[in-house]
Amino acid sequence: MSINKEILRLAIPNILSNISIPLLSTVDTVLVGNLSASHIGAVGLGAMIFNFIYWNFGFLRMGTTGLTAQSFGKSDDIAITETLSRALILALILALIILLLQSPLLSLLSWFLNVDGSVQTFVNEYFFTRVWAAPATFMLYGLLGWYFGMQNAIIPLILTLIINVANIIVSWVLVKHFNMDVKGVALGTVVAQYLGLLFAFLFLFTKYRKYMTLLNFKILDKLAGLKTFLKINTNIFIRTMCLTIAFGFFYSISAKSGAAILASNVILLQFTNWMSYGIDGFAYASESLVGKYYGAKDATRLKKSIQYSLVWGFVLALIYSFCYYFFGFELLSVFTNQMDVIETAGHYLSWMAILPIVGFGSYIWDGVFIGFTAGKAMRNSMLISLGAYILSFYIFKNNLDAINALWLSLSIFLLVRGFVQTYMYLFKEKYLVTD
Repeated sequence: MSINKEILRLAIPNILSNISIPLLSTVDTVLVGNLSASHIGAVGLGAMIFNFIYWNFGFLRMGTTGLTAQSFGKSDDIAITETLSRALILALILALIILLLQSPLLSLLSWFLNVDGSVQTFVNEYFFTRVWAAPATFMLYGLLGWYFGMQNAIIPLILTLIINVANIIVSWVLVKHFNMDVKGVALGTVVAQYLGLLFAFLFLFTKYRKYMTLLNFKILDKLAGLKTFLKINTNIFIRTMCLTIAFGFFYSISAKSGAAILASNVILLQFTNWMSYGIDGFAYASESLVGKYYGAKDATRLKKSIQYSLVWGFVLALIYSFCYYFFGFELLSVFTNQMDVIETAGHYLSWMAILPIVGFGSYIWDGVFIGFTAGKAMRNSMLISLGAYILSFYIFKNNLDAINALWLSLSIFLLVRGFVQTYMYLFKEKYLVTD
């Protein structure tokens, strides 16, 4: 099979499943979008709090994908099973910690995000409901990462569609028919996550029964393998923490600027989510292929899979830029009928056409680095980019209004990530050392 066909075989299901993720947050925003700016802001802030928590444990998916793909390339069935076992056990431990620390976590993140008293009650209601999805969410991360590593993009597509369709339906019913508002949106997520986990295990025990027969919890005592698993995931955790700090900083500055600015930026970040999740379809394909060919020591196909993934990512970025530039105002009206929010967001729409072009490279390179299990390089490139982002904001806010400076700094953040990752790949013998 040609590299392009392999990329599209993996990327198209990933794009379809990924697009359903921002569709979910879009529906959540729409469900409360006609209530008030405070409701929109509360759902945005509540979702960002969970992004802070869940994104930082995204290593459960990313680290699992890289290690599984490399073992798949080596045809090492025992290592494939070990990776899944470790991911699921670590997921349960981390979820228990989150549940035990839920109150101090909410207090800390509400302070960091400058949650105003007018929306705090809504944020609390959202958080204390949705937090009970943590065990299902974390275990799904591990299972989805394992499926990607096994070169299977169809099961993640089916699971994501099941989760998001269920979430939309349950949330819609709870909000529209039971008047549960913010709590209904959160409870819809909880129900959908556990439904998705049920189907994930059903697929595991039907399609991959061979690997289930190899499950032996004594393999968890192999400390060398466990150390590698944790080391890779620690570096990816630090990388993702930097990413959530970047977007948390964005929300924090937005929240300080008033309800209309916060609501408009919540909506505009939905545009960014649609873009990032779409391009991530090709990033996920590169995770699987790079890991497989790196594990199989096939340098030719490894190089081609990286090059072609970047080209496909750029093409999709151009499509997003075109749509946002020409149809931006029409898209805004889908999210809310609050004219002050639409008018405010309109001042910053041009950034939506810029972000896909400057950001696509960073998304694709993340997939490549995950395939290499080069967590240290991912961590270092993100630290550099975060520094450039914060520094840029405080430089440009003196010459621009704070929100334009914020969007410019976010563009610089994505651009610097792409450039640093490109440099690291060109000198991969020095920087892309497998953890």
